[in-house]
Parts: sequence; C-alpha cells; structure tokens
Amino acid sequence: CSNIEADGCRFIGKYPFWHVYGSKISHCYFAPGSRSAIWYSDDMEMSDTTIDAPKLFREMKRLTLHNVIINDADETFWNIDELALSNVTLHNGTYPFMGSRNIKVDGLESDAKYVFQYVKNVEIHHANIQTKDAFWEVENVTIYDSELHGEYLGWHSRNLKLVRCHITGEQPLCYAHDLTLEDCTFGEDCDRAFEYSTLEANIKGKITNIKNPTSGHIVADEIGSVTIDENIKQPANCII
Repeated sequence: CSNIEADGCRFIGKYPFWHVYGSKISHCYFAPGSRSAIWYSDDMEMSDTTIDAPKLFREMKRLTLHNVIINDADETFWNIDELALSNVTLHNGTYPFMGSRNIKVDGLESDAKYVFQYVKNVEIHHANIQTKDAFWEVENVTIYDSELHGEYLGWHSRNLKLVRCHITGEQPLCYAHDLTLEDCTFGEDCDRAFEYSTLEANIKGKITNIKNPTSGHIVADEIGSVTIDENIKQPANCII
C-alpha cells in the first residue's frame, strides 16, 4: 500500500502498517496489542501520537517522528535508515535504536535501557537520557547540549563526540577510539573514566577519577585522582 493517511485512529491489533509506503499518521493511538505494528515501511511521517505497544518501527527507510510518546520502547527503531526525531519521549523497554543509521534528533527524553547500540552517523541535540550501557559500539556520533545519566557510557565507540554535555554514572567512556569532549561536565560518581581510550577532552569543573587512558589529551578544571597502573595499554602517552 502507499500514500495512506491516518488521523485520529486507534490501533489495537498486530501488523497494521507492514510494507506501507509514503504514509502519514497523526493524532493516533497504538494500544498494547498492536505490537510490531510498523515494519518494512518507507517514507513515513508520524506526529502527535501515543504508542503503548513494543517493537514498533523496524527495517525502514526515511522515518520522521514529531511530538510522539512511546510508553513501551522495547526493541523499537531497529535497523532504520534516515531517522529524524523531534520532541520524542521513550519509556521503559530495552535496546531502542539498535543498528540504525543516519539519525538526527532534536529533543529526546528517554529512560529506556541500552539505547543507541551499534548505531552509525548520528547527531543529537537537547536529549535527557537515563539508562546504562548507552552508545556502545557506535560510530560517528555527535551529541550536543544533553544530559547522559547511567553507567558504562560509550564503551567501544569510534568517533564519539560530546559537546556541552553533562555525564553521570560510573566508568564512562572506556575503550573508546578517537573520543572528543568539548566543555562537558561530570557528576561525582564518574570514576575510572576513559580507561583504554584515545581522546581529546576539555572538561569543565571537576572529574572524580581518570584511569589508564591510552593516548591523547585531557584538560579539566579539577581532577580528583588519576590511576595509572601496570595494566595501561601502549602507547600510554596521554597528557593530563
């Protein structure tokens, strides 16, 4: 099907939008029973809609959401190419955004777990993300003016850049390759940061503890402690 417009509809059953192209959905409601409702559908726009069902949005191209609330974000946004979000809220669930690419976000509230794993080519503005294991094994991701709360942020990432972000949670940004931080701040619980990472970091305020960075530069207003031990990896020449 193509060029379907749904306005003010309530969806209660499975799979109503599979293999649909060029559709517009607005002021609608997806009940819990409508799980896996939208797969394999390209060029879709959704606005002013509430979703209480899991596993929406998979294997799609060119998906745009504006003013959308997803109350069960379990396994949603999997393998999406060209995803644009503005003023979107995610609650509950695990692994949203898994494997998606070419993503632009302006305004995101999320308490889902394990967000943005294995994503590529992402730009995020004004997000408040409360989770753990976020942004694992990502590539070419830039995050501006956002709050990132949770443990083990950005492990095994490549070309992850954080600009004016506030970070909390233990062991952030370890095993990262070509990590960049500009004017970021850290919570008191951010210990053992940057282990085995290569990075260029300019930190505002205090960071509690830095452990075994591999190479690069770290500048902060105040550093609580630095741990360098026999486990550090070569070239072991990071300037702090």
